[in-house]
Amino acid sequence: MDKSKEEIIEEMQQVAQQMVLDDLEENPDIANEYFDCDCCGKNKCLAGSIRYGDYRLCNDCVLIAETGFALGKIKDIQDLMDAMEDKRLEELCNFVKDEEVRKAQMDN
Repeated sequence: MDKSKEEIIEEMQQVAQQMVLDDLEENPDIANEYFDCDCCGKNKCLAGSIRYGDYRLCNDCVLIAETGFALGKIKDIQDLMDAMEDKRLEELCNFVKDEEVRKAQMDN
């Protein structure tokens, strides 16, 4: 019997959540380690992240990727990277704006 779209999404959500829990159990200090996700561009917790080739994805993007694979919506990680390009660029622009505001506040 084929799984419904909702069942696949729910299963992937549980898998992604378990990945975070497993990482935290294995290394509790990882809760305080952050990186810039190569997919969404946000600074995210390392727990639950996965490396896909040259890219490290945060747990949220892992969920999107794995759900996309399971549903046949994306064939490889580059499809997701291409689809998320605008989101990544928006995040970078926000970072630059925030840095300019911080710099201006420090100068005053």
